Order: sequence, then C-alpha cells, then structure tokens
Amino acid sequence: MKVLKGLFIVALAIVATFVLVGLLLPKVATVERTTTIAATPDAIFELADGFGRFNEWSPWASLDPATKYTYSGPARGVGARMEWSSDNPDVGSGSQEIIAIEPGRSVTSALDLGMNTPTTTKMVLTPEGTGTRVTWTLTTDFSSSLVGRYFGLALDGMVGPDYDKGLAQLKELAESSQTSRPSGQVTPVPPMPQ
Repeated sequence: MKVLKGLFIVALAIVATFVLVGLLLPKVATVERTTTIAATPDAIFELADGFGRFNEWSPWASLDPATKYTYSGPARGVGARMEWSSDNPDVGSGSQEIIAIEPGRSVTSALDLGMNTPTTTKMVLTPEGTGTRVTWTLTTDFSSSLVGRYFGLALDGMVGPDYDKGLAQLKELAESSQTSRPSGQVTPVPPMPQ
C-alpha cells in the first residue's frame, strides 16, 4: 500500500510540475526569417499577394505533388483563400486566407491547421538599397493550450528551415522575374489554378 501511495504522490508531483511549468511558458510562439532580394517590393508583393503563384515558391508544394488545392474569394488581396488536403502528414490539411494587406509593403494571412490555435503569417517588404528586405513571420497563440505552449518551444526548429527554404525559392523566383522583363513593366497575374 505504501508503494501505491508513493507512486500516486510521484505522479501527482509530475502532473503539478507539468502544469506549473506550462503556465510559465510563453503563450505566443513566433518563427521569423529574413532575406534580401534583388527585386522591388512591388515585384515581390505581386508574388505574395494571393495564391495564384504561391506554390512556385512555397517550401511545402514539392512535398506532395498530389495535394489537392481549392481556391476561393478574390484572386488577390483580402479574402483570397486557399485550402489544401494531402495524405502526406508533412503537408496535411488546412487553409490560409489573406486578412490584411498594405500594397507593396505587407501581406498578412490567417492560417488554420486544425489545431484550434490562432495562427497568422506575415510577410513584410522593406526597401533596402536596390533590393528589398523580406521578413516572413509565423505567430501562433497557445494561450488556451498548456501542451501547445510546450510545442511552441520547438516551433522555430520545426518551421524555421521551411521558412528559410521558402524565402530562398521566393528570392530565386523574384530575381529571375525581375531580370526577365523590362524595367517598369508589370507581369500580368496568371489565372487562378483550379
């Protein structure tokens, strides 16, 4: 009986420690990556505002070419929405919808991965010399989840490399688009994929 009582006390102490530490962990987790691109803010904004060209630079598009995409709302700007579904657990299912823009300066999206934690992504474009500094941020609010707060500690290590890859692909796409058209000419937006 003393052994069972001792095990119960140890288990209770572990649970109490988990809860106490969880309450002290940050409620919000942020992943942020930055790069400089030899293209104008407007040229980069053209690639980031809407989902018509998102998979040309997305770090996740190549993980499962069989992913099913659905697009709704306007092609660009607030309300543009993309949903995806994949059997690949690295891609999963979810949606992303643009909720705010500052033309030529930033695009903010709400991201829903089915985890019931408010998540936003934001890409900020800042002129720098003859190019643009691009800062891509993911912010997740784990206020309602103690387990999520622990998960938040690992978020940068899990998502950061994808953001690095995405920015590298965006840089390559934007810089090749910038050099392939005459200065001042705007590339037309392709039709939304179906």
